[in-house]
Amino acid sequence: MSVAADTDRNPWLALFALVVGFFMILLDMTIVAVANPAILEAFHADISQVIWVTSAYLLTYAVPLLVTGRLGDRFGPKNVYLVGLLVFTAASLGCGLSGTIGQLILWRAVQGIGAALMTPQTMAVITRTFPPDKRGAAMGLWGGVAGLATLVGPILGGVLVDWRGWEWIFFVNVPVGIIAFGLALWLVPALPTHLHKYDVPGILLSGAGMFLLVFGIQEGNNYDWDGRIRLMIGAGLILLAAFVWNQKRNTGEPLLPMTLFRDRNFGLSNLAIAAMGAAVTAMMVPSYFYLQAVRELSPTRSALVFAPMAIITGICAPLIGKLSDKLPPRLIPTFGFTLFALSILSFSALMKPHTALVWYLIAAGFAGLANACIWAPLATTATHNLPVYQAGAGAGVYNTTRQVGSVLGSAAISALISARVAAHGLGSGKIAEGGAGQGPIPEPVKEAFSAALSQSMLLPAAILLVGVLASALFVSHGRSAPDGHTDAPAKPGMLGD
Repeated sequence: MSVAADTDRNPWLALFALVVGFFMILLDMTIVAVANPAILEAFHADISQVIWVTSAYLLTYAVPLLVTGRLGDRFGPKNVYLVGLLVFTAASLGCGLSGTIGQLILWRAVQGIGAALMTPQTMAVITRTFPPDKRGAAMGLWGGVAGLATLVGPILGGVLVDWRGWEWIFFVNVPVGIIAFGLALWLVPALPTHLHKYDVPGILLSGAGMFLLVFGIQEGNNYDWDGRIRLMIGAGLILLAAFVWNQKRNTGEPLLPMTLFRDRNFGLSNLAIAAMGAAVTAMMVPSYFYLQAVRELSPTRSALVFAPMAIITGICAPLIGKLSDKLPPRLIPTFGFTLFALSILSFSALMKPHTALVWYLIAAGFAGLANACIWAPLATTATHNLPVYQAGAGAGVYNTTRQVGSVLGSAAISALISARVAAHGLGSGKIAEGGAGQGPIPEPVKEAFSAALSQSMLLPAAILLVGVLASALFVSHGRSAPDGHTDAPAKPGMLGD
């Protein structure tokens, strides 16, 4: 059969093809941050409208992930990935050609849908084409790309905005998307599919619950966390609780197989990746406020301060991912979370108006090593025991958890910065995403503003302690599943490990 022949392809070539598109969609989570001032000026928009350029993408990316992971199981991860890539690339062109802020927000929402279709398929292909004892190196490449994209986004965004204008942070996706489509069409195998029943109640409950929760968190600061926002968040939590209850009672084929969480390491990995998503998002906001507003660096120069973090993550992640195959699963991520927390504490201590930036570069280097110890080993541990017919569902859950963690981190750090700025007598104005200043800060104010930002950095450091605890509780792969088996058998007709 052609499918059988397809699965005999070199899985590394397929992974290379997939990470090109994966890098692009993760890049767009952070690349807009340094472009916010240029977008605000170009459209004569207000801060809340500019925030929605990021929020729309974040919202439509997070909400569908559980469903899109399952679509890969049903229609094949290659097919769903290619559809998502087409949607994302076309939406990128639409973003760059937008003539109003409303059009830009709309196209960013479409971009998020494309990204949601693509993301779970990358992990699913790794799970279904690499045997468990070889996934560490594959996840090392995947994790390196995930960490690198998150960190490179602001650097590339700053260069493009300073060079050609804000439109080019979107136009650059078009040729990359075309190349990624050709590579995936050529190199990614057409894996066997599994006929799924559509869990309509689960889809409706999870979609509505995620939308209300994410929308409420994203908009909380704009409405001073008033009764409407609290009601929206509460309703979202209630619907998600009803979703979990429904999934437990579903004797057919639930959208979220609760059996996934019988694997101890899968459950703990989800907790740890939520902490990682929250911490990375939370640390970037005060960092860019400090570098651009206090130190008066340009978008490009402020982003380059994090270059050591990006470079070291990219170099070390594949090596550490391969090493993680040979070590107990708790060792590397526990070290990584601890080092990352210490790095952020160092950032906090260095946030003074006249600290030499070389110390910030050194701390960023240690943070890069920490990131390399987290992204890949966590993904490897999460997927190690997944049966292949649940690869899409497991990848969808894992990526949803990471994305929700990012949303929570973004909302929490914005609220905390506002509170600390007010506590230092600097006013309680809302803090815009991206850390863009509206002009130089008077010298007498810099000390107080630096102190407020420094105190805010303690939040992501504290969040990382959740990751330290979760990863420290990992057990060896042979003891993770309650039945003592490291891998559930594949269903008839499925590609086995």
